[in-house]
Amino acid sequence: MSDLHHGDRSKLEIAPNLWAGIGLVRGGAGTALVGSPQTVAQRLRDYQALGIETIIASGYPHLEEAYTTAELLFPALGLVKQEKETVLADIGAYGVSGTGYRVSAS
Repeated sequence: MSDLHHGDRSKLEIAPNLWAGIGLVRGGAGTALVGSPQTVAQRLRDYQALGIETIIASGYPHLEEAYTTAELLFPALGLVKQEKETVLADIGAYGVSGTGYRVSAS
């Protein structure tokens, strides 16, 4: 991961909305999609157009980021949240599992 930015903190955005700085605070491979829910949704659609089918997504802190994703990103992807119960409706090519987001239909 450090080969992407060579330790230069001014070069952590390695592609549009793709931040490699996560490796500065924890070990292992990883980048972060950053930006507004609409921007992140567009990047996911861009990856889908390239043929990428699964994104393994996590955030920090985990529980709070899960709520943020459900409340802000899912609607931008066309995933619908209804009162009292979360219902995935009209998800089209998108789906959600415990380990990642499906960005392409099987």
